[in-house]
Amino acid sequence: MSSEVQSLYPMSTGRPSKIAVVGAGAVGTAVAYACAIKGDARSVVLHDINKAKVEAEALDIAHGIQFTPTSSVEGSDDIEIVRGADLVIVTAGAKQKPGQSRLELAGSTVELMRTIVPNLQKVAPEAIFMFITNPVDVVTYAALKITGLPRNQVFGSGTVLDTSRLRYLVSLETGVATQNIHAYIAGEHGDSEVALWSSAEIGNVPLRHWGPTLSGSLFDADLRRRIAEDVVQSAYRIIEGKGATNYAIGLAASRIAGAVLRDENRVLTISTLLEDWEGISDVCMAAPTIVGRAGAGRVLNPPLTLSERDGLTASAQRLRQVARDLGF
Repeated sequence: MSSEVQSLYPMSTGRPSKIAVVGAGAVGTAVAYACAIKGDARSVVLHDINKAKVEAEALDIAHGIQFTPTSSVEGSDDIEIVRGADLVIVTAGAKQKPGQSRLELAGSTVELMRTIVPNLQKVAPEAIFMFITNPVDVVTYAALKITGLPRNQVFGSGTVLDTSRLRYLVSLETGVATQNIHAYIAGEHGDSEVALWSSAEIGNVPLRHWGPTLSGSLFDADLRRRIAEDVVQSAYRIIEGKGATNYAIGLAASRIAGAVLRDENRVLTISTLLEDWEGISDVCMAAPTIVGRAGAGRVLNPPLTLSERDGLTASAQRLRQVARDLGF
């Protein structure tokens, strides 16, 4: 069987695979488009309460499926379109209003999840659920509690995108392809995230042994700090310029979807429920995790400095407090 054909079928079922994307906004449509282009599933469906928009977005993508491995793309405001999905990707969420705090946004979004998630669970009880809606770590934790599903079946996109941003910036400094840069962002998908510099490598060379960058500088503490800050600020700059980030998160979601439906057992920094990971428990946040057909698998324990461990602990405390304030 060719790799292209094989990619259309989840390895554990032997039947045509289906991805359902909930929310036809900038992020949801980018996710659906990326999944269709890469052939992550045989069929991709979009669900949104805005009937005209979701049907138009799906039709626009469907008109190009001749050029993709995907066989169908459909959109509907009827939740029945999600039925039987292998993977449900939730991008719908409350929109932040002027003057609204992050915590207030979290509250509005979680209240929306209380309505959306049970309905999705009814039509796709066996699906793997992936959440992209921000604040993704808190939303994922709330969804886990709302559904009562096991840890492996519910996770968030975490810092998969942040990790890609980190590798992109290291690539710019070194001239090495991003695919050969092995470095991770862990913790909150947000301001308290932590760059795991102590385990960063280019090829199999520890970053601290790399030597001069293209500009002649070394990967010292100042450069590492600047890159980590750039990663955190990236989304703010993009949102300021165009209103939303959507293309890169669409590609990141497609990478995660492929890892699930092709049972790749790929290491990705998804947001998953942590239990006694580096002393951290009862919180969803990003950590290097093996992702395959069963969803979120084993969480890896990379070597950490005391500073990195403290940063991750602080990130977990921040996220846990928000969840507690929302009643979880």
